[in-house]
Amino acid sequence: MADASNVAGHLEWQDARIEAIERLSPLVRRVVLRPTVWHRPLAGQHLSIRLTADDGYQAQRSYSLLSPPELEGLYELGIERLSDGEVSPWFHDAAQVGDSVEILGPVGLHFVWRPEDEQPALLIGSGSGVVPLLAMAAHHAHSRSTSPMVLVVAVRTMVDVMLWPELQRWEEHGKGFHSRLALSRDIAAPRTQDRIGRLNEADLAVALQRLGDRAAASAAVYVCGSNSFVESVTTMLRALRVPDGAVRTERFGG
Repeated sequence: MADASNVAGHLEWQDARIEAIERLSPLVRRVVLRPTVWHRPLAGQHLSIRLTADDGYQAQRSYSLLSPPELEGLYELGIERLSDGEVSPWFHDAAQVGDSVEILGPVGLHFVWRPEDEQPALLIGSGSGVVPLLAMAAHHAHSRSTSPMVLVVAVRTMVDVMLWPELQRWEEHGKGFHSRLALSRDIAAPRTQDRIGRLNEADLAVALQRLGDRAAASAAVYVCGSNSFVESVTTMLRALRVPDGAVRTERFGG
């Protein structure tokens, strides 16, 4: 059982059995996979999924891991349904427990968080872009890291917030973890640190302050979401004088 960072160049396609499919939000399903060979992932990595039709046609997509490295033997994905997608509708409408899919990974070393990274971490996500950030937050909790970490979730309403009970538990019992919600279309915020409205520069400024006085210059920042969301957030971070080199991004679609 090797760390995925050490075997990435030797990974091959393999079969994985679907162990469970659960609803995380109206548009996102948690898909639990048991691979033939499990490689311990890094928080923030992803899997490639390949489906093959009866006529031989293949469709392939990559999905971020929802599960932290501590989940032995299994991979969890958060798969958002895309109406024009070739893979995600199958997981939402046709896939059943016991079915097999082909997977490759875990892969990706740019967008990862490690407990030994002692600098403060600011995680900013929207929609299914929150999935790899939740893996980082879970890893932070399981590893009992004391490095400051703030997760900012930008979604429409509370029903779109994935792993809400876990977020509250990590914040209550963890050391150094804090979360904030920006709910663009809801009518009430669940906690004092949450806000009704679209994510703005002031929200990010408060999140950085939560990390410490020098966070704007020293924090590692992870931004994940649609192209437009990532562009908007990176513009706000520049205005807050966060160095471009401190910002890592992942984008999903338009």
